[in-house]
Amino acid sequence: MFNISLRLPEKHCKWHLLRYLHHQANCLRCRVSDPCDSLDFYSGYSSGTMSEVAEKIRQQIGWESRYNSIPKCRSGLLKYQPKREDLPIRSMKDSYTTALLPLGSDGRIRERYVNHLGRVRMGRMMEELDIFAVWISHRHVKVPNLPKSIPLPYTFVTLRVDSVEFLHCNHMGNVDLKLCGHVSWTGKSSMEITMYLQQNELTIAKAIFIMVARNATNTGPAPVNPLNPADEQEELCLKLATERRNVRHSKRKRSIFEVPPTKQEEAIMYNIFTRTKPDDDLDIYERPLPPNSRWMSTSFQNTILHLFPENLNSQNNIFGGYIMRNAIEVSFITASIYTSSSPLIKYFSDVLFLRPVRVNSFLKLSSYVVYTFGKYIQLMTIANVLDANTFEEEQTNAFYLIYEAEKEVPEVLPQSYPETLWYINGRRQLHAYLDKQKEHESNQLPVKVDILKTTKKEKGCS
Repeated sequence: MFNISLRLPEKHCKWHLLRYLHHQANCLRCRVSDPCDSLDFYSGYSSGTMSEVAEKIRQQIGWESRYNSIPKCRSGLLKYQPKREDLPIRSMKDSYTTALLPLGSDGRIRERYVNHLGRVRMGRMMEELDIFAVWISHRHVKVPNLPKSIPLPYTFVTLRVDSVEFLHCNHMGNVDLKLCGHVSWTGKSSMEITMYLQQNELTIAKAIFIMVARNATNTGPAPVNPLNPADEQEELCLKLATERRNVRHSKRKRSIFEVPPTKQEEAIMYNIFTRTKPDDDLDIYERPLPPNSRWMSTSFQNTILHLFPENLNSQNNIFGGYIMRNAIEVSFITASIYTSSSPLIKYFSDVLFLRPVRVNSFLKLSSYVVYTFGKYIQLMTIANVLDANTFEEEQTNAFYLIYEAEKEVPEVLPQSYPETLWYINGRRQLHAYLDKQKEHESNQLPVKVDILKTTKKEKGCS
Protein backbone atom coordinates (compact mmCIF):
# COMPACT_ATOMS: atom_id res chain seq x y z
CA MET A 1 0.00 0.00 0.00
CA PHE A 2 1.23 3.48 -0.87
CA ASN A 3 1.13 6.13 1.82
CA ILE A 4 0.88 9.79 0.77
CA SER A 5 1.41 12.44 3.40
CA LEU A 6 0.27 15.92 2.45
CA ARG A 7 0.97 19.22 4.15
CA LEU A 8 -1.49 21.61 2.60
CA PRO A 9 -1.40 25.42 2.59
CA GLU A 10 -4.23 27.18 4.41
CA LYS A 11 -5.83 28.51 1.23
CA HIS A 12 -6.90 25.01 0.14
CA CYS A 13 -10.51 24.18 0.82
CA LYS A 14 -12.06 20.72 0.84
CA TRP A 15 -13.03 20.89 -2.83
CA HIS A 16 -9.47 21.73 -3.88
CA LEU A 17 -8.15 19.11 -1.48
CA LEU A 18 -10.29 16.33 -2.92
CA ARG A 19 -9.42 17.35 -6.46
CA TYR A 20 -5.71 17.34 -5.63
CA LEU A 21 -5.87 13.94 -3.91
CA HIS A 22 -7.78 12.45 -6.82
CA HIS A 23 -5.10 13.73 -9.20
CA GLN A 24 -2.25 12.31 -7.11
CA ALA A 25 -3.95 8.94 -6.65
CA ASN A 26 -4.47 8.62 -10.39
CA CYS A 27 -0.81 9.45 -11.00
CA LEU A 28 0.23 6.59 -8.76
CA ARG A 29 -2.31 4.17 -10.13
CA CYS A 30 -1.22 4.80 -13.71
CA ARG A 31 2.34 3.97 -12.83
CA VAL A 32 1.48 0.89 -10.81
CA SER A 33 -0.98 -0.60 -13.33
CA ASP A 34 1.35 -0.40 -16.34
CA PRO A 35 4.87 -1.83 -15.96
CA CYS A 36 6.02 -0.04 -19.11
CA ASP A 37 5.03 3.37 -17.72
CA SER A 38 8.04 3.91 -15.49
CA LEU A 39 10.13 6.70 -16.91
CA ASP A 40 12.92 6.56 -14.32
CA PHE A 41 14.23 3.43 -16.05
CA TYR A 42 14.74 4.88 -19.49
CA SER A 43 17.43 7.07 -20.96
CA GLY A 44 15.39 10.27 -20.68
CA TYR A 45 16.39 11.31 -24.20
CA SER A 46 14.42 14.32 -25.39
CA SER A 47 13.72 15.03 -29.07
CA GLY A 48 12.67 18.64 -28.46
CA THR A 49 9.28 19.94 -29.55
CA MET A 50 6.98 18.14 -31.97
CA SER A 51 7.85 20.73 -34.63
CA GLU A 52 11.50 19.78 -34.22
CA VAL A 53 10.60 16.08 -34.42
CA ALA A 54 8.86 16.64 -37.77
CA GLU A 55 11.91 18.51 -39.06
CA LYS A 56 14.26 15.71 -37.94
CA ILE A 57 12.19 13.15 -39.84
CA ARG A 58 12.36 15.28 -43.00
CA GLN A 59 16.12 15.65 -42.70
CA GLN A 60 16.74 11.97 -42.00
CA ILE A 61 14.91 10.72 -45.09
CA GLY A 62 15.88 13.65 -47.32
CA TRP A 63 12.26 14.67 -47.86
CA GLU A 64 11.53 17.95 -49.61
CA SER A 65 8.55 19.41 -47.76
CA ARG A 66 7.34 21.40 -50.76
CA TYR A 67 4.65 19.66 -52.77
CA ASN A 68 5.55 18.15 -56.11
CA SER A 69 3.01 16.26 -58.19
CA ILE A 70 5.87 13.90 -59.08
CA PRO A 71 7.81 13.17 -55.87
CA LYS A 72 11.59 13.07 -55.75
CA CYS A 73 12.95 9.74 -56.99
CA ARG A 74 14.46 7.63 -54.19
CA SER A 75 15.31 4.51 -56.21
CA GLY A 76 19.01 5.29 -55.84
CA LEU A 77 18.72 4.52 -52.12
CA LEU A 78 17.64 0.91 -52.67
CA LYS A 79 21.26 -0.26 -52.88
CA TYR A 80 21.82 0.94 -49.31
CA GLN A 81 19.07 -1.22 -47.81
CA PRO A 82 20.75 -3.59 -45.34
CA LYS A 83 20.15 -7.28 -44.75
CA ARG A 84 18.54 -8.14 -41.43
CA GLU A 85 21.58 -10.11 -40.23
CA ASP A 86 23.69 -6.95 -40.63
CA LEU A 87 21.49 -4.92 -38.27
CA PRO A 88 22.58 -4.68 -34.61
CA ILE A 89 20.25 -5.76 -31.81
CA ARG A 90 18.46 -2.90 -30.06
CA SER A 91 16.77 -2.53 -26.67
CA MET A 92 13.70 -0.52 -25.72
CA LYS A 93 15.76 2.20 -24.12
CA ASP A 94 17.53 2.80 -27.45
CA SER A 95 14.30 4.02 -29.05
CA TYR A 96 12.81 5.69 -25.98
CA THR A 97 12.36 9.45 -26.33
CA THR A 98 10.15 12.35 -25.31
CA ALA A 99 8.82 15.37 -27.18
CA LEU A 100 7.01 18.50 -26.06
CA LEU A 101 3.87 20.15 -27.38
CA PRO A 102 4.15 23.68 -25.86
CA LEU A 103 0.49 24.54 -25.34
CA GLY A 104 1.29 26.60 -22.28
CA SER A 105 3.94 28.85 -23.84
CA ASP A 106 2.96 29.14 -27.52
CA GLY A 107 -0.42 30.76 -28.17
CA ARG A 108 -0.42 29.99 -31.90
CA ILE A 109 0.04 26.28 -31.27
CA ARG A 110 -2.54 26.36 -28.48
CA GLU A 111 -5.23 27.70 -30.83
CA ARG A 112 -4.82 24.64 -33.09
CA TYR A 113 -5.09 22.12 -30.25
CA VAL A 114 -7.86 23.46 -28.02
CA ASN A 115 -11.63 23.08 -28.39
CA HIS A 116 -14.40 25.47 -27.32
CA LEU A 117 -14.40 23.96 -23.80
CA GLY A 118 -10.72 24.78 -23.27
CA ARG A 119 -9.72 21.11 -23.48
CA VAL A 120 -7.20 19.45 -25.75
CA ARG A 121 -8.53 18.32 -29.13
CA MET A 122 -7.84 14.59 -29.02
CA GLY A 123 -8.25 14.36 -32.79
CA ARG A 124 -5.27 16.69 -33.15
CA MET A 125 -3.33 14.53 -30.70
CA MET A 126 -3.85 11.53 -32.99
CA GLU A 127 -1.94 13.44 -35.67
CA GLU A 128 0.92 14.08 -33.24
CA LEU A 129 0.98 10.47 -32.05
CA ASP A 130 1.19 9.28 -35.65
CA ILE A 131 4.20 11.54 -36.33
CA PHE A 132 5.78 10.53 -33.02
CA ALA A 133 5.39 6.82 -33.86
CA VAL A 134 7.29 7.41 -37.11
CA TRP A 135 10.07 9.18 -35.20
CA ILE A 136 10.37 6.34 -32.66
CA SER A 137 10.68 3.95 -35.63
CA HIS A 138 13.56 6.12 -36.91
CA ARG A 139 15.27 5.92 -33.52
CA HIS A 140 14.99 2.14 -33.40
CA VAL A 141 16.33 1.39 -36.88
CA LYS A 142 20.12 1.73 -36.96
CA VAL A 143 22.06 0.99 -40.13
CA PRO A 144 25.74 0.91 -39.09
CA ASN A 145 27.28 0.95 -42.60
CA LEU A 146 25.15 3.77 -44.02
CA PRO A 147 27.31 6.74 -45.14
CA LYS A 148 26.54 9.94 -43.22
CA SER A 149 25.61 11.89 -46.35
CA ILE A 150 23.00 9.30 -47.46
CA PRO A 151 19.36 9.61 -46.28
CA LEU A 152 17.88 6.66 -44.42
CA PRO A 153 16.75 4.18 -47.14
CA TYR A 154 13.50 3.44 -45.33
CA THR A 155 9.86 4.44 -45.44
CA PHE A 156 7.79 3.97 -42.26
CA VAL A 157 4.06 3.42 -42.65
CA THR A 158 1.31 3.13 -40.01
CA LEU A 159 -0.25 -0.30 -40.53
CA ARG A 160 -2.80 -0.14 -37.73
CA VAL A 161 -3.70 1.52 -34.46
CA ASP A 162 -4.23 -1.27 -31.94
CA SER A 163 -5.71 1.05 -29.32
CA VAL A 164 -5.64 4.51 -27.82
CA GLU A 165 -6.97 4.57 -24.27
CA PHE A 166 -7.94 7.97 -22.89
CA LEU A 167 -7.32 7.60 -19.17
CA HIS A 168 -8.33 11.03 -17.86
CA CYS A 169 -10.60 13.78 -19.05
CA ASN A 170 -9.23 16.62 -16.91
CA HIS A 171 -6.61 17.70 -19.45
CA MET A 172 -6.14 21.43 -19.98
CA GLY A 173 -5.53 23.38 -23.15
CA ASN A 174 -3.12 25.87 -21.58
CA VAL A 175 -0.58 23.42 -20.09
CA ASP A 176 2.30 21.81 -21.99
CA LEU A 177 1.83 18.23 -23.16
CA LYS A 178 4.61 15.65 -23.21
CA LEU A 179 4.72 12.66 -25.52
CA CYS A 180 6.95 9.72 -24.64
CA GLY A 181 7.33 6.23 -26.01
CA HIS A 182 9.47 3.40 -27.34
CA VAL A 183 9.44 0.30 -29.53
CA SER A 184 7.87 -2.55 -27.53
CA TRP A 185 7.97 -5.43 -30.08
CA THR A 186 9.52 -6.18 -33.47
CA GLY A 187 8.98 -8.68 -36.27
CA LYS A 188 10.97 -8.95 -39.47
CA SER A 189 9.74 -5.63 -40.84
CA SER A 190 7.09 -4.51 -38.34
CA MET A 191 7.24 -2.79 -34.97
CA GLU A 192 4.83 -2.16 -32.13
CA ILE A 193 5.18 1.35 -30.67
CA THR A 194 3.97 2.11 -27.15
CA MET A 195 3.37 5.80 -26.45
CA TYR A 196 2.05 7.91 -23.59
CA LEU A 197 0.58 11.38 -23.48
CA GLN A 198 1.27 13.23 -20.22
CA GLN A 199 0.31 16.53 -18.64
CA ASN A 200 1.31 17.74 -15.17
CA GLU A 201 3.02 14.36 -14.59
CA LEU A 202 -0.30 12.59 -15.16
CA THR A 203 -0.66 10.04 -17.96
CA ILE A 204 -3.83 11.03 -19.79
CA ALA A 205 -3.61 8.63 -22.76
CA LYS A 206 -1.81 5.45 -23.81
CA ALA A 207 -1.45 4.48 -27.48
CA ILE A 208 -0.33 1.30 -29.24
CA PHE A 209 0.61 1.70 -32.93
CA ILE A 210 1.82 -0.95 -35.38
CA MET A 211 4.36 0.43 -37.85
CA VAL A 212 5.76 -1.25 -40.96
CA ALA A 213 9.20 -0.61 -42.44
CA ARG A 214 9.24 -0.35 -46.23
CA ASN A 215 12.11 0.24 -48.63
CA ALA A 216 13.09 3.69 -49.89
CA THR A 217 10.52 3.62 -52.73
CA ASN A 218 7.74 2.04 -50.65
CA THR A 219 7.56 -0.91 -53.06
CA GLY A 220 8.57 -3.71 -50.70
CA PRO A 221 9.36 -4.59 -47.07
CA ALA A 222 12.55 -3.55 -45.32
CA PRO A 223 14.14 -5.30 -42.32
CA VAL A 224 14.21 -3.75 -38.84
CA ASN A 225 16.67 -4.29 -36.02
CA PRO A 226 15.84 -7.22 -33.71
CA LEU A 227 14.64 -6.25 -30.22
CA ASN A 228 16.29 -7.80 -27.19
CA PRO A 229 15.11 -6.82 -23.68
CA ALA A 230 17.83 -5.21 -21.59
CA ASP A 231 16.41 -6.24 -18.20
CA GLU A 232 13.35 -7.63 -16.39
CA GLN A 233 11.19 -4.58 -16.98
CA GLU A 234 11.78 -4.68 -20.73
CA GLU A 235 11.13 -8.43 -20.70
CA LEU A 236 7.73 -7.80 -19.10
CA CYS A 237 6.91 -5.09 -21.65
CA LEU A 238 7.85 -7.47 -24.47
CA LYS A 239 5.69 -10.20 -22.95
CA LEU A 240 2.67 -7.88 -22.84
CA ALA A 241 3.31 -6.78 -26.44
CA THR A 242 3.47 -10.42 -27.56
CA GLU A 243 0.16 -11.10 -25.82
CA ARG A 244 -1.39 -8.14 -27.64
CA ARG A 245 -0.12 -9.51 -30.95
CA ASN A 246 -1.73 -12.89 -30.22
CA VAL A 247 -5.01 -11.17 -29.33
CA ARG A 248 -4.97 -9.29 -32.64
CA HIS A 249 -4.53 -12.53 -34.57
CA SER A 250 -7.28 -14.19 -32.55
CA LYS A 251 -9.73 -11.33 -33.15
CA ARG A 252 -9.15 -11.52 -36.91
CA LYS A 253 -9.94 -15.24 -36.95
CA ARG A 254 -13.24 -14.84 -35.07
CA SER A 255 -14.46 -11.60 -36.64
CA ILE A 256 -18.26 -11.39 -36.85
CA PHE A 257 -17.84 -10.59 -40.55
CA GLU A 258 -15.94 -13.85 -41.14
CA VAL A 259 -17.41 -16.31 -38.60
CA PRO A 260 -21.11 -16.80 -37.68
CA PRO A 261 -22.32 -15.36 -34.33
CA THR A 262 -22.12 -17.50 -31.21
CA LYS A 263 -25.21 -19.16 -29.70
CA GLN A 264 -25.43 -16.40 -27.07
CA GLU A 265 -25.23 -13.72 -29.77
CA GLU A 266 -27.89 -15.48 -31.83
CA ALA A 267 -30.15 -15.37 -28.77
CA ILE A 268 -29.49 -11.61 -28.45
CA MET A 269 -30.35 -11.11 -32.12
CA TYR A 270 -33.61 -13.03 -31.74
CA ASN A 271 -34.48 -11.06 -28.60
CA ILE A 272 -34.10 -7.80 -30.56
CA PHE A 273 -36.43 -9.17 -33.22
CA THR A 274 -39.11 -10.17 -30.71
CA ARG A 275 -38.93 -6.79 -28.96
CA THR A 276 -39.49 -4.96 -32.25
CA LYS A 277 -41.94 -7.43 -33.82
CA PRO A 278 -45.17 -5.80 -35.10
CA ASP A 279 -48.60 -6.98 -34.00
CA ASP A 280 -49.12 -8.23 -37.52
CA ASP A 281 -46.33 -10.78 -37.89
CA LEU A 282 -46.30 -10.37 -41.67
CA ASP A 283 -45.86 -6.59 -41.64
CA ILE A 284 -42.08 -6.61 -41.26
CA TYR A 285 -41.66 -3.04 -42.55
CA GLU A 286 -43.61 -1.47 -39.65
CA ARG A 287 -41.58 -2.61 -36.66
CA PRO A 288 -42.30 -0.61 -33.48
CA LEU A 289 -39.52 0.99 -31.46
CA PRO A 290 -39.40 0.09 -27.74
CA PRO A 291 -39.44 3.02 -25.28
CA ASN A 292 -36.22 5.09 -24.99
CA SER A 293 -34.62 3.60 -28.09
CA ARG A 294 -33.65 4.63 -31.63
CA TRP A 295 -33.04 2.88 -34.91
CA MET A 296 -29.43 2.52 -35.98
CA SER A 297 -30.41 3.57 -39.50
CA THR A 298 -31.22 7.08 -38.22
CA SER A 299 -28.31 7.35 -35.75
CA PHE A 300 -25.48 8.39 -38.03
CA GLN A 301 -23.74 11.45 -39.47
CA ASN A 302 -21.47 11.81 -42.48
CA THR A 303 -19.30 14.33 -44.25
CA ILE A 304 -17.14 14.57 -47.37
CA LEU A 305 -13.73 16.29 -47.30
CA HIS A 306 -11.79 17.74 -50.21
CA LEU A 307 -8.16 16.64 -49.73
CA PHE A 308 -5.20 18.96 -50.34
CA PRO A 309 -1.37 18.68 -50.53
CA GLU A 310 -0.91 20.35 -47.12
CA ASN A 311 -1.90 17.02 -45.52
CA LEU A 312 0.50 14.82 -47.49
CA ASN A 313 3.10 12.51 -45.98
CA SER A 314 6.53 11.70 -47.42
CA GLN A 315 5.01 9.14 -49.82
CA ASN A 316 2.77 11.80 -51.42
CA ASN A 317 -0.31 10.18 -49.85
CA ILE A 318 -2.66 11.74 -47.33
CA PHE A 319 -1.22 11.60 -43.82
CA GLY A 320 -2.89 8.87 -41.73
CA GLY A 321 -3.05 11.11 -38.68
CA TYR A 322 -5.18 13.59 -40.64
CA ILE A 323 -7.69 10.84 -41.47
CA MET A 324 -7.81 9.70 -37.83
CA ARG A 325 -8.31 13.25 -36.61
CA ASN A 326 -11.31 13.78 -38.84
CA ALA A 327 -12.72 10.35 -37.93
CA ILE A 328 -12.63 11.31 -34.25
CA GLU A 329 -14.22 14.70 -34.89
CA VAL A 330 -17.12 13.37 -36.97
CA SER A 331 -17.68 10.63 -34.38
CA PHE A 332 -17.81 13.26 -31.64
CA ILE A 333 -20.48 15.14 -33.60
CA THR A 334 -22.45 11.90 -34.00
CA ALA A 335 -22.18 11.03 -30.30
CA SER A 336 -23.08 14.60 -29.28
CA ILE A 337 -26.23 14.66 -31.40
CA TYR A 338 -27.24 11.20 -30.20
CA THR A 339 -26.82 12.07 -26.50
CA SER A 340 -27.72 15.79 -26.69
CA SER A 341 -24.54 16.48 -24.69
CA SER A 342 -20.74 16.68 -25.00
CA PRO A 343 -19.58 13.10 -24.33
CA LEU A 344 -15.96 12.23 -23.61
CA ILE A 345 -13.90 9.93 -25.80
CA LYS A 346 -12.65 6.90 -23.85
CA TYR A 347 -11.25 4.44 -26.39
CA PHE A 348 -10.13 4.34 -30.02
CA SER A 349 -9.22 0.96 -31.48
CA ASP A 350 -8.82 -1.56 -34.29
CA VAL A 351 -7.87 0.92 -37.00
CA LEU A 352 -6.47 -0.90 -40.02
CA PHE A 353 -5.12 1.12 -42.94
CA LEU A 354 -6.26 -0.95 -45.91
CA ARG A 355 -4.94 1.23 -48.74
CA PRO A 356 -3.29 4.64 -49.24
CA VAL A 357 -5.43 7.72 -49.78
CA ARG A 358 -4.32 9.79 -52.79
CA VAL A 359 -4.36 13.55 -52.86
CA ASN A 360 -6.67 13.54 -55.90
CA SER A 361 -9.49 12.09 -53.79
CA PHE A 362 -12.51 13.04 -51.75
CA LEU A 363 -12.71 11.49 -48.28
CA LYS A 364 -16.16 10.37 -47.17
CA LEU A 365 -16.57 9.74 -43.43
CA SER A 366 -19.72 8.05 -42.09
CA SER A 367 -20.11 7.57 -38.34
CA TYR A 368 -22.75 5.19 -36.91
CA VAL A 369 -23.91 4.54 -33.35
CA VAL A 370 -23.84 0.72 -33.37
CA TYR A 371 -24.25 -0.17 -29.68
CA THR A 372 -25.10 1.50 -26.38
CA PHE A 373 -24.81 0.33 -22.78
CA GLY A 374 -25.65 2.56 -19.84
CA LYS A 375 -23.72 5.80 -20.36
CA TYR A 376 -21.45 4.31 -23.04
CA ILE A 377 -21.77 4.64 -26.81
CA GLN A 378 -19.93 2.46 -29.31
CA LEU A 379 -19.44 4.06 -32.71
CA MET A 380 -18.15 2.71 -35.99
CA THR A 381 -16.76 5.30 -38.40
CA ILE A 382 -16.10 4.21 -41.98
CA ALA A 383 -13.74 6.09 -44.29
CA ASN A 384 -14.35 5.73 -48.02
CA VAL A 385 -12.35 7.33 -50.82
CA LEU A 386 -13.90 8.78 -53.97
CA ASP A 387 -11.52 9.24 -56.87
CA ALA A 388 -11.82 12.87 -58.00
CA ASN A 389 -11.58 11.85 -61.67
CA THR A 390 -13.64 8.65 -61.93
CA PHE A 391 -15.72 9.09 -58.73
CA GLU A 392 -15.33 5.39 -57.99
CA GLU A 393 -15.71 4.68 -54.27
CA GLU A 394 -13.80 2.20 -52.10
CA GLN A 395 -13.32 1.69 -48.38
CA THR A 396 -9.97 2.61 -46.91
CA ASN A 397 -10.44 2.51 -43.11
CA ALA A 398 -12.83 1.54 -40.33
CA PHE A 399 -12.55 3.10 -36.86
CA TYR A 400 -14.12 1.97 -33.58
CA LEU A 401 -14.63 4.56 -30.86
CA ILE A 402 -16.18 4.53 -27.39
CA TYR A 403 -17.64 7.65 -25.79
CA GLU A 404 -19.06 8.18 -22.31
CA ALA A 405 -22.01 10.52 -21.70
CA GLU A 406 -23.03 12.20 -18.45
CA LYS A 407 -26.14 10.03 -18.08
CA GLU A 408 -27.68 6.90 -19.57
CA VAL A 409 -28.27 7.13 -23.31
CA PRO A 410 -31.12 5.79 -25.45
CA GLU A 411 -30.70 2.23 -26.69
CA VAL A 412 -29.79 1.85 -30.35
CA LEU A 413 -31.40 -1.05 -32.23
CA PRO A 414 -30.74 -2.59 -35.67
CA GLN A 415 -33.41 -3.18 -38.31
CA SER A 416 -31.61 -5.29 -40.92
CA TYR A 417 -29.31 -8.31 -40.68
CA PRO A 418 -26.16 -6.33 -41.66
CA GLU A 419 -27.01 -3.74 -38.99
CA THR A 420 -27.44 -6.58 -36.48
CA LEU A 421 -23.91 -7.77 -37.27
CA TRP A 422 -22.67 -4.22 -36.65
CA TYR A 423 -24.58 -4.29 -33.36
CA ILE A 424 -22.98 -7.60 -32.29
CA ASN A 425 -19.52 -6.37 -33.28
CA GLY A 426 -20.05 -3.13 -31.35
CA ARG A 427 -21.26 -5.11 -28.35
CA ARG A 428 -18.06 -7.18 -28.42
CA GLN A 429 -15.92 -4.04 -28.65
CA LEU A 430 -17.61 -2.19 -25.80
CA HIS A 431 -17.81 -5.08 -23.35
CA ALA A 432 -14.17 -6.00 -24.04
CA TYR A 433 -13.27 -2.43 -23.05
CA LEU A 434 -15.42 -2.56 -19.89
CA ASP A 435 -13.92 -5.92 -18.90
CA LYS A 436 -10.46 -4.45 -19.36
CA GLN A 437 -11.38 -1.52 -17.11
CA LYS A 438 -12.59 -3.89 -14.38
CA GLU A 439 -9.33 -5.83 -14.64
CA HIS A 440 -7.31 -2.62 -14.28
CA GLU A 441 -9.31 -1.62 -11.21
CA SER A 442 -8.80 -5.01 -9.56
CA ASN A 443 -5.03 -4.82 -10.19
CA GLN A 444 -4.59 -1.31 -8.78
CA LEU A 445 -3.00 -1.00 -5.38
CA PRO A 446 -4.92 0.91 -2.70
CA VAL A 447 -3.72 4.40 -1.91
CA LYS A 448 -3.86 5.64 1.65
CA VAL A 449 -3.86 9.39 2.19
CA ASP A 450 -2.80 11.06 5.43
CA ILE A 451 -3.70 14.74 5.81
CA LEU A 452 -1.21 16.33 8.18
CA LYS A 453 -2.74 19.76 8.38
CA THR A 454 -6.15 21.30 7.80
CA THR A 455 -7.49 24.67 8.74
CA LYS A 456 -10.65 26.09 10.27
CA LYS A 457 -11.40 27.89 7.01
CA GLU A 458 -12.01 24.52 5.33
CA LYS A 459 -15.13 23.90 7.39
CA GLY A 460 -17.07 26.62 5.68
CA CYS A 461 -15.70 26.05 2.20
CA SER A 462 -18.13 24.61 -0.35
